[in-house]
Amino acid sequence: MTLFFYLLIAFITFIAFLHAWAKKRYDISRTMVINAPRDVVFSYVRQLKKHPLWVTWFSKHPEAVLKHKGEDGKLGAAIYWKSKNNEIGEGLQKIIKVKHPRVFETRVLFVKPVKVSLLTYFAAKELEPGKSKIVWGIRGNLPFPLSVISLFYSPDKLMGQDLEKGLINLKTKMEKGVKV
Repeated sequence: MTLFFYLLIAFITFIAFLHAWAKKRYDISRTMVINAPRDVVFSYVRQLKKHPLWVTWFSKHPEAVLKHKGEDGKLGAAIYWKSKNNEIGEGLQKIIKVKHPRVFETRVLFVKPVKVSLLTYFAAKELEPGKSKIVWGIRGNLPFPLSVISLFYSPDKLMGQDLEKGLINLKTKMEKGVKV
């Protein structure tokens, strides 16, 4: 019994050490050049009702229930989702900053399966008339046990591909001339 107790203490100490050693903050971003005017791209991106059309998390789970609140694209507007699938779970995304046509930020709160809060940001820069550079990123903190898990499976690996796919979807829609 004593050996089991010592092994348990050693294991708990090891996990605590990993948590203390792990990075708690992350900032993941991807960039894409889109052949469309910055104003058009920005106006499309800031509309939360349009996010299910290009953000990959929503397209993976079309059965998710979506509810909107507030004037879409304006400060304070929000989208709530709920899905039986734990990958998307339940949460709320609220617009916290809009500086047309350059910066757009939202606060995302996942309620299920794990409570996590993060910030998403979009930045748009006009490279030349009809050509824009878009940066889409996610910034947040990793609570325990996610901090330990991140040592073996980084947040960049977990979310980076979805950011890239989302930007490719956005590029395709914008370059086909989707109406805002």
